[in-house]
Amino acid sequence: MADVADEKALGLASVFPTARMADGVTFLAAVLGIEPTFVDGERWAQFDLGGARLALASGAESSGAARVMVKVADAAGVAERLARSGYDVAGPVAGPHEVRFSVTGPDGWSVVVYEPL
Repeated sequence: MADVADEKALGLASVFPTARMADGVTFLAAVLGIEPTFVDGERWAQFDLGGARLALASGAESSGAARVMVKVADAAGVAERLARSGYDVAGPVAGPHEVRFSVTGPDGWSVVVYEPL
């Protein structure tokens, strides 16, 4: 079992779906006045500004709804704790840059929890 300190959130990002990554990136770059810090083809783009992160997701990376992503040091430990607490945990899924899972709360919306590789 992981140390409790490994299970606290380390960061937070808002993720919005986009139908066409290039259009979404152009729009956010214009709104924020900065270029993206990372673009992964048609899958993912992120903008980092003042300690905050705003990301775009498309295709298989997108749920079709806006989401919050929570960065942690030990995704497996957090998933186990949430499942033991009775929350609906789906995953983990290994992506090219992270291991992630979704957890659904009592109001039906979900949060993506991830651990960078």
